[in-house]
Parts: sequence; structure tokens; C-alpha cells
Amino acid sequence: MNPLIPTCADLASDEVTDAFDDMVNPPGLTNHWATAQVDHDVLAVRSLNVPPVSQGDSISGQLYLGGRLARSYGQPVHTRWRPDRVDRRTTIDGWDLRTETVCPPGEPGVLVRLSVTNTEGPRTLRLGVWLTSTVTRSPQAWLAAEPPQAENTLTREGIRVTGTDQRAWSVQDLHPPAGATALPGSARVVEAEVEVGAGETCTWTYLHAVAGSAEEATAAADRIGGVAPTAVAASEETWNRSLAALFDPDDPEFAGSLPVLDTSDTNLRTLYWWGAVGVLWFRRDNPASVHGRTYDTLMPRYWQTTTFIWDYALSSHVHAQLEPAVMRRQIAHWVGLDITQHFGTEWLTGGPVGYWYSVNHYAMTRLVRDYIAFTGDWAFLAEELTTPDGVTRPLREHLRAWARHWHSLRSESGLADYGEIDNLLECVSSYVHEVASLNAANVWCLRIAARFAELDGEASEAADLRAEAEELVRLVRELYIPGAGHFYARQPDGTLVPTKHCYDFATVGTTIAEDLPVEVREEMVRFFDSELRTPSWMRALSAHDPDAGYSLRADHQWNGAYPAWPPDSARAAIALGHPEVVAEWLPGLARTANQGPPGQAHFVEEAAQPVNGGARKTPPQFPYLIDWSCSSAGSFVELVISGIFGVDVGLDGTVTADGWVGRLDPDATLRGLRVGGQCYDITGGQVVRSTDDQKDDTPS
Repeated sequence: MNPLIPTCADLASDEVTDAFDDMVNPPGLTNHWATAQVDHDVLAVRSLNVPPVSQGDSISGQLYLGGRLARSYGQPVHTRWRPDRVDRRTTIDGWDLRTETVCPPGEPGVLVRLSVTNTEGPRTLRLGVWLTSTVTRSPQAWLAAEPPQAENTLTREGIRVTGTDQRAWSVQDLHPPAGATALPGSARVVEAEVEVGAGETCTWTYLHAVAGSAEEATAAADRIGGVAPTAVAASEETWNRSLAALFDPDDPEFAGSLPVLDTSDTNLRTLYWWGAVGVLWFRRDNPASVHGRTYDTLMPRYWQTTTFIWDYALSSHVHAQLEPAVMRRQIAHWVGLDITQHFGTEWLTGGPVGYWYSVNHYAMTRLVRDYIAFTGDWAFLAEELTTPDGVTRPLREHLRAWARHWHSLRSESGLADYGEIDNLLECVSSYVHEVASLNAANVWCLRIAARFAELDGEASEAADLRAEAEELVRLVRELYIPGAGHFYARQPDGTLVPTKHCYDFATVGTTIAEDLPVEVREEMVRFFDSELRTPSWMRALSAHDPDAGYSLRADHQWNGAYPAWPPDSARAAIALGHPEVVAEWLPGLARTANQGPPGQAHFVEEAAQPVNGGARKTPPQFPYLIDWSCSSAGSFVELVISGIFGVDVGLDGTVTADGWVGRLDPDATLRGLRVGGQCYDITGGQVVRSTDDQKDDTPS
């Protein structure tokens, strides 16, 4: 029988061996309010943040054993992630140490349950934790990659340690087993001793809570400590309910739902679940959010209150189906800010963050297109929205303005100049100015705007937009290098610089594939297959590119790729006429789902040893600077639904399917695809309307 709904146990990662800061990005934790990350230690936790209260990226709870820092023994830690918890184990000096770490549901903190088994004769166990606190509550928005932190004063009372900068408080406890004796000492290291017989196991608890007042932090620590024996089970139960709710249109946890995938193909199922859970992971139900429910982009270390327009759009299909009301509110909010001046917004104030990302207008068009297609909420197009410069107009007119925004960037060649390195990929110095990707995206945006105009009855406007798109296609094709499979980037002086980056392949392939001659399509896929694709992942930049020596940031360089690039490249290969390349690749991609939600980047096999055949997550330290997970995971859901099943949801609500899923599993079925209040099942190329009796998830 094929499993239809994942559980925490189904999603458990493979065990990753961490020999102390050894090309390992430790797993993250969240309860949709607090976030944290385990460290290179069997007990320690870092990056505990509960916005607006933050610990920054400090590490606390490092284990001491026998009066010695445990990690100094040099024993590897074996780590396994699940949505509900992180399990760790190691063996030191005959002590078998195992921990379960959770962010208890509804609490502003983290809890670690430690079981210690004595594998030798009766003896005394001396165990402790090294503690620190950098807690603070910043009066400003979080506008940097790392959350705020501050110098704290630590005080100890018994085995409880409190830290504060007088703007926020943290409380940390070590609860030893019955019969243990607390040892005297400072607030820095808290220890206790207990006698343990041969083969016996004792259980310890470490917890850390943060809040904006001493009273709140103390109360939270008391609550967490009070439920310590049941916290792990409660976390599993809560997460299993949320996982089931992802696919249940009648569950009120979400306004919408994703279709259930029924398939015997384990690779297909793995990637679909990977994408869905990778978006759920970023849900934030924080009372401090000015938007209410929202979705972060990275976690657990960087940009913890920021939603990037680009990344949100890369999971557009998931947001439109699962959380249409949240998506509607997010789109409207971004219209009210200047998207030529920032890359996203943060939800503590709703204000802008960062500099301009050149993808913004394409991303916003994609968001509106998918939102309207899946919800049928045409009233949103008529809603009057005001830009920061005081211009008020219906959303449909904003959409047309985005489609024509490239006019303001047009160079003498006729194409748009998309700026410098920070406006594009940040770590590829040659991928600047007139790039094929976003100029091809302009063609797509013009055609989307034309289709909206056509459905609005504005035939003349639609014709003008389409004519502009046709002329632009011709100019984009001039950047193609005949026989090479890739494109030039034109510089302001007219110089043509060959660029072997996957963003051209993926974006050109998913926006204007039908406008390319057959020989160009063949060459593009051949280039992708020979220079970018690897057994279990891909390179963002060909190792043959002259810019491959510029950076080691693996999300966009030769040594790895950002998580949306494999599914978007796979959709491009399909659109360019070669699904067999994707079919061959799927088992390797599915192996890479073995370390939790997709990382901000994974290494290619030559850059780091894979984890049981799956591309290893890239670590956070310099020069990599990569977070453990990224919300663009939802692009894998789009790969399955639109790329492999071939589902197309038209702006008029028409649902068609022309996929090749039958090559993988002739009986594979998507059940419960919801479009405009209707429900459809898709098997192969057949679309069947299943029932009208569904909840209405169209936002009002």
C-alpha cells in the first residue's frame, strides 16, 4: 500500500556524522514561533530566537562530562532530523549519550532530553552544561542577516541561570535525575553528580527560554520544565497533525490544501513531500508579526524575520493552494512598497529590507498569476492599491506596469540592463547587466499581462502587449551562443561575456521554450546535462566558466546550487523537450532529500562527500555562508504538479494535463487539486472533476 500522508517518522533524515565542524550544517528546529539549531555537540543549542526577542547566533548548553568539555574528547556526534525533533548520539568514556531536542509547542524556548547509559561498572557520573546568554530585544526592525544579540549579565540561583541586558531575559535550567547532587560553581558551568550502576540509564533535562520580561521568561521555563517528560511526544503529535492538515481541505489549520499524491514511485513521492514540508517549515504564527501568519525565507541562522519576494515566488504554487489569504495579503503589502528598492520585507514592522533584486517584477507577476489562477479571485485585480509614491490604481494596472517596467532599464541594444552583482546572484561577478534569464522573463510577463487584458475584454491592449513580447523574444535570442547551449551577458560597453549559469537555462526554458528553434533547445539541454547536472544535485555555474574561481558560495557557484535550481532546471528540461533527462535524475534528487528540508545550498559530489548518496548541505561558516533550510523548497511541488504531471491551470480556471508521469508510474494520481473552489483528480493526462462539495478557500 502506498503511503498518502507523511508523518514525522516518514520524513526522518538519514543519520549525519559530525566530527566537530566537519562540513556539516546542523539541523534546525521550530514550533512556528521559536526557532533554534543544534550545534556540533550532543547537547548544545544555538540561534534560539523568538522575535522580537533574540539570542543572535550564540551557543549555549555545551556538554561537560567528568569536568571536561565533552567535544574535546574528539568523539563524533551522530545526528538525525525529524520535523518534530532532532536526535543526537555519541559515546564518550564508556557513557552512551543520546538526546532528543524539541521546541515545545507554543513555548518560546527549546528543551533537550538527555539519556546517559553506563556501559561499564558502577561509577559516578559528573555531568554539566556550559551556559551563555546574549539575549536582547531590539527596538528596531531586524535588517541584518544575523539576528540582534547583546552582552548579558549572568546570575545563578541553584541550577537556574538567568541572563539579561535589561531589555530581554533568558532562563536556562539543568534538571538532573533523582538522587543527583548539584555541584557548586559559577553561572558559566552548572554541574551535578549521580551514581549510576552498570548498564543503568539516567535522564537529564536542559532547557532554555527567552522573553521580554523576567517574569515571562521564568514562567516559560517553569512551564517547559513541567512538561519535560511529555514534551517530545507532544511535539510529534502537533507536527503530525500539521502534516496531515497540509493535504486535508477540511482542516482549518490552513485555508486551502495541497493535492494528495498517490504513487508507487518512491522518488516522486519523496520529492513531493520534500517540497511541501519545506514550505510548512517556514510558517510563522508569531504574535509579534504585523501581518499575522507569515512565511520566512531562511532558518534557523539568518534573516529570521524576512520574507524575500524572489523566494516566496519560487514556492508560488504552494502558497496559492495552501494559504491563499496569506498570499493575497503578502502581495498587497509588497505593492505598497517600492519593489525597485529592496529584496523583501520583515514582519516585525512590515518595512523593507535590503537592496533591489532585479527579479522582483517577474516574481510579483508570477505571484499574482498563480494566485488568480488557483483561487479565481478576480476581485483582487480590481482592488485599488497605492504605491509609496502615492499612485493608486487597480492591481491589474500594477501588473501591466510590472510587465513594462523593463522599459526603464532598456539599453541601446533594446534589452533591459539588470544591474550589478548584488542585484542578481551576489556571488557570480560575470552574471551582470543584460542577462538572458530576466529578459526572457519579461516576455513571459508581457504575455501574462496580455492574457489578463484579454479576459478583461481589452483586446487592443492584449494585442499591444503580445506584439511587444514578440519583438523582445527576437532580442533575447540574439544573446544565444550558437552551438554552445548557453548565453552571453551583454555589458554596458556592448561586450558580450559568455555565461554558463543555470539561471539562464532554467528561466529561459520555463518562460520561452516554444520560441526557441529545435536545435537551440537540443543544445541547451545537452549543455545542462553535460556541465550542470550531477548524479544527486547540480552546479549553478559550470566549472568550465571563467568566473568559477570567484566565490565558494555554493548556492550560485560551481560547487553546488540553491534548492530551487534543480526543480526549475528540471521543468526547463521538460519544456525544452527532454523529460527523459529528468526521469534519469529523479532518483539522485530524491536521495538528497535525506537531510531534512532543502538547504539554502547543497554541494555537488566533488565539493563534499555525499551523505548516503545525497548531496550534502553546505555549511554556514565563511566562506560558504549558507543556512540550513530555505523556503523555495516549494518549487519541488511545482515540478511534480506542472512539470511531471503536466498540469496547467489557466487564468480562466481551466485545468488541463499533458504530463509524462506514466513513464514513472502509470497509476500515479493527484487527488484533490483545488482550483477556484472546484476539486480535480489527475491521472496521466486525464483531469476529472471529483466533487463540488468543497470548502470555499477563496479569500474575501
